[in-house]
Amino acid sequence: MYAERPPAPDLADRLACVWHRVAESDKTQLVVPDACVDLIWGPGGPFVAGPDTGPMPTSMAAGDTFVGIRFKPGAVGEVFGVPPAELRDRRVPLSALPGLRLPEAVGGPAGRTESGVRLAVMRAAVRARLRQSPADTAAPGIAAALRSGRTVAEVAWDLGFSERQLNRRSLAAFGYPPKVLQRIVRFQRALTLARSGLPLADVAIEAGYADQAHLSHDVKRLSGVPIRRLVPKPATQRPA
Repeated sequence: MYAERPPAPDLADRLACVWHRVAESDKTQLVVPDACVDLIWGPGGPFVAGPDTGPMPTSMAAGDTFVGIRFKPGAVGEVFGVPPAELRDRRVPLSALPGLRLPEAVGGPAGRTESGVRLAVMRAAVRARLRQSPADTAAPGIAAALRSGRTVAEVAWDLGFSERQLNRRSLAAFGYPPKVLQRIVRFQRALTLARSGLPLADVAIEAGYADQAHLSHDVKRLSGVPIRRLVPKPATQRPA
């Protein structure tokens, strides 16, 4: 079971969601790149999942419970005391990082679930830490411009940066150089379109790929599986 909720209104400019997952069986969950950074409390304690550049299979045992806070792409700043590029393709125990800290003793009101208490503790710590770690205000514009399918040189020109400045800002905000960020935001847009039911040939055009073969190749490189594995099958209709 996996569920997401929107963040509190005062955190909505920096956070994408808060989430909760309980593994219903022993399984390997495929995590694909989305340009986000997550703070997660799992069976082994709190850790940070950095921005990925490829598939990250995650083993879970039945009953394992995870709660998480997901930062929007480019919005994490140095909440964890290091630039996002140092977290790229890594899962790092929170205790090994010099930034955000959680209370060593975690308790809560009677009747509140352990997951609920953990999430509340994480949210309070993130709220306090965000005040000390601003994000690059240009990050949303950089991601949106790269998502549009324009070249890195065109995006730099449109935003008033040199290509070197864009590279520096992209690495600092997202942990990726612009070309990698572009591939990932385009991939995520393609997934959104495919999951809406759009045919894959149209997905390729809308998301800025040269053709459906280009879409399939890029999705396989980023996720390790064909795009149809990432798109839920439509529900079977019962005959009337």
